[in-house]
This record gives sequence, structure tokens and C-alpha cells, in this order.
Amino acid sequence: ISCGISKLRKPKLLENWNTRPGRRAFRSFHLARNVRIDHFGFDENLTFQQRYLIADQHWKKDNGPMLFYTGNEGDITWFCNNTGFMWDVAEELGAMLVFAEHRYYGESLPFGNESFSDSKHLNYLTSEQALADFAVLIEHLKGSIVGAQFSPVIAVGGSYGGMLAAWLRMKYPHVVVGALAASAPIWQFGDLVPCGTYFSIVTNDFKKSGKGCSESIRNSWNAINSLSSTDAGLQWLSSAFHLCSPLKNLQDAAILKSWLAETWVNLAMVDYPYEADFLQPLPAWPIQVVCKFLTNPSLPDKQLLQNVFQAVNVYYNYSGEASCFDMSQTATKNLGQMGWYYQACTEMVMPMCTDGVNDMFEPQKWDFDALSNECFKLWGVRPRPSWILSMYGGKNISSHSNIIFSNGGLDPWSAGGVTQNISESLMAIVIPDGAHHLDLRSRHPCDPSSVQQARALETRSMKQWIEGYYFRAHKEQDQKRSRGAKGRADLNCLNPLTESCCQSHFQ
Repeated sequence: ISCGISKLRKPKLLENWNTRPGRRAFRSFHLARNVRIDHFGFDENLTFQQRYLIADQHWKKDNGPMLFYTGNEGDITWFCNNTGFMWDVAEELGAMLVFAEHRYYGESLPFGNESFSDSKHLNYLTSEQALADFAVLIEHLKGSIVGAQFSPVIAVGGSYGGMLAAWLRMKYPHVVVGALAASAPIWQFGDLVPCGTYFSIVTNDFKKSGKGCSESIRNSWNAINSLSSTDAGLQWLSSAFHLCSPLKNLQDAAILKSWLAETWVNLAMVDYPYEADFLQPLPAWPIQVVCKFLTNPSLPDKQLLQNVFQAVNVYYNYSGEASCFDMSQTATKNLGQMGWYYQACTEMVMPMCTDGVNDMFEPQKWDFDALSNECFKLWGVRPRPSWILSMYGGKNISSHSNIIFSNGGLDPWSAGGVTQNISESLMAIVIPDGAHHLDLRSRHPCDPSSVQQARALETRSMKQWIEGYYFRAHKEQDQKRSRGAKGRADLNCLNPLTESCCQSHFQ
């Protein structure tokens, strides 16, 4: 296997996508009885079906551990197939794997086809409700699966799912013994981090991937502005970028620029050292491939933008299957864009800005009022920018324990991540050569040593959490037995959420 940069070549066709190596064997279930649409009120008693996936091929059936993936904003089968780390360590840990789908995504729609009809139906799409779903599901699994009653559970998640994994450990420490939060920007809120760092990281990824690359992108905005000022220029842009819908006015040109900006951001997120198809089918080190087209920022406008198209073509047409480019689609359809837009309009308010100097983007200040007005126009709701800080503590989280925060040095979301240790049990792992939650992907011969070391440390910590759980269980049981309280200890074994258990369960 070659681990070098992919050679420039004609895009290949990908065949039999669903049968390629790496697809996982799991069983799919729906939990209906206990999943309340509203966990925190007493007037609404409606329930819904939450989908979850289970793989127990390597599980030690006598209270062996459970790795619980906290689903994020998309179809859970897609995350299941892109979280190979859990599958890689399942045999070593003797663990059951559970992948839980987030409410309002995939097939877990609280109100079916009406779930996105209005703000009343969307009112229950919050991180708090999702965490409660996960806690209830874990209780259900431990109470209904034979041999799982006292299984230690570790939460695992990436990106928004990583945030949920960390918050699940913080809010429900009696339910999960630890959490691996990969690429989890839990500090990208309020004024905890500068609003421009995110786009500076994207720019640095391009800057170090090829001479003239980031400068070409920075110059492309004025080139688009110049050409879009005339009807002929709009027509040329539509043709040059092979757009499915032609540009008709300046508003359309603004959408083109937004589409391009999101493309560069996505490339930074998935700058993996091997071919992958997380957001789109892409070559190894895709930014380096893209930058081979962007070497001369001083070209005339049309020539520069023709090169920008060739760069964009790597992202959108590496499979060779695209006949035109749809500006409304920048990533896999497995992501639930509508749901995430609503969350960004309520509690997931992450300030971001650009200045065109420390980054390669057009200057744009963070404008909360504009966001609020747009959200009210779309959904009839206004965002609460400080709510996440109130709910989860912001940077005041030192009282928590057993959470690993991993971040990649290439990943723009590391701007809002925890990148330094907070305590002995709140550990930060930085992967210099890693993009977005690279450590959660399957082992690969082209993995840099930094991600191999990160996974080894993550696995070792998981073992320590599991062993600590069993040790505390034994110790508590021994203390109760020494006090002559064996009968009462046995009663404790009936509680699936207690961290005490009968000795016989671990012999």
C-alpha cells in the first residue's frame, strides 16, 4: 500500500459501494416504550422509536464492558461504518458495541414526517433531551440483555457526538464510567475562544500544503466579485464551475462563494493520509492534491478561477460520477442538515469570524443579531448564546473525571477543543497530523505514528476505567460482606445503575 500523495489522474469510478471492505456487521433495533419525547416535563407523555445498533461478537457476556457511541447529526449507520476504532478494540476489551441514533436524525423521528414541520414539533430537538435518550437506552440495555446488568459503559463520540460523549459523562456519571470525546469543540461558545481561530487553522492547512495555495484562494474572491458584476460574467462562472443551476444575480454569486468556502473547510476536516469517503470520496492527503492546481495566485481572474474549479473538482468529482455541481450539497446526504440548522438556531451557537488577513477568506465579522433574525425568519425561534455555558459549565469542568479529549492539529474544530490537560483524569491528546476525529477511524497502514500513539493511550485509559469499575465493585461488596450485610448487598445487585455488584458476577 502506497502512503504517498495521490498522483493526479482521471477520477475513478467506485463500484459496489455497499460491499467494499470496512462495512460492519450489526443488528438494528428500535426502542419505543421508554423514549419520551419530553424527558423533563410531566404533561407530555408521548414516546417515539429510537434506533440503535448492536454488535456483540466479541462481548464477554458476564458483565463485560459496553462501548456506547453517542450519535450525532446524521444517520447512525453512517457513523457506525466510519468509527472503526470501536470495532478494532472490541475484541481486545471484550466489549459490546452500541451505536445510538440521535433524535430527529436518521430514522429516529419523534413526530415522523411532521418532525420538521414547525418549531412546535422541533421544540424537543436539544442536546439535553438527546443525553436523556442515551441514559434511558443504557438503562434499558443493562436491564434487558442477559449478563449486562453490571457492565461498565464508556461513551464514545466524534465532533458533535464527541461533545455529547463528554457531556453524558458530566451529566450522568453514574451511567457511564468514562468518555472518549474526539474532535469535540465544547469551548466553541460565547467568548471562550477567539472567533477567528477556526478559519485560521483551515488556512494554515492549505498554506503548508503547497506554495501559493492559500493565496490563490484568497485572491479568488475578488475575481468572483469582478466577474459577477455582469450578466456575461455570471454566465461564464456558471459554465466554468459546471453548476447545475446557473447564476442569475449577485445573490447567487454570494451563494457560490459560500459554497466554495464550505468546500475548503470540509477539505481541512477530512485531510486524511489515505483514500477515504467520510464526506466525499477523496484521495490521500486531499489538500495537497488540491493545492497542485493552486500554485500561481497572480493569474488573471478567469485563469485563476479555472484552476479553482480544478481544485474543487477533486472534492466533488473524485469518483468521476458528477455531471454538474449542486451548490446546495457540500457533503454526504447522511448528515441531517435541516436538524443541525435548527440546533444552530437554538443552543448550538458557535461564534466564528474571518478577517482576510490571518485567513484566506473574505472578511466577515461575527454578527449574532443577523443570525438571530435569520433564525426567527426560518423557524420562529431565537438562539440563546449562553445556554450551553450554563448547562455544561464552559471551562469550569475540573470537578469531572474520566474524559479524554482528542484533537487533530489539522482539524479546524480543534479551535474550540480541549487541547491541554485539565487534571489527571481530564486528559487532552493532540494529534499533530490528524484531521477530524482521525483516531476514531479504523487502523490503516498509512496512519501517522501520532494517531497510533493516541489510540494506544485511549485504549489504555479505557482499560483503566473498566478495571477501576470492577475494583470498586469488589471493594464495596467486600465491605458489605465484612459488615455481615450480604442480604442487603444482594439487593443492591438489582439496581442496574449502581456501581456495586455481587462478587459472583465477576468470578
